[in-house]
Amino acid sequence: MNDRYERQMKKGVLDMLVLTLLKSEAKYGYQIIQEMKEKSGEIFLLKDGTLYPILYRLEDERLVVSRWSEAEGKQVPRKYYEITEAGRKALKEIETVWKRIADGISKIMED
Repeated sequence: MNDRYERQMKKGVLDMLVLTLLKSEAKYGYQIIQEMKEKSGEIFLLKDGTLYPILYRLEDERLVVSRWSEAEGKQVPRKYYEITEAGRKALKEIETVWKRIADGISKIMED
């Protein structure tokens, strides 16, 4: 039963976390997966099938843009995702909502 609650809670924050990871630089999918795993202390272990639909939706919403890298030597081309200005603005709004929700949860849980 714990898995179900954990999945539900994580699902609600994935857009925010992906946009946050893209704030500093463009990244390709596997890089996002690895960074999320490392920075979360292995709490967020995303699979391709979870991440890419999020990236495609964020791209449809014009919050991120993608571009292919050139193949260099033995390196294969990679699709990089980069946050847009609209994505930065949306992230600020999401962070505000997240803080308000987290504060509300904390107040209830303190009882």
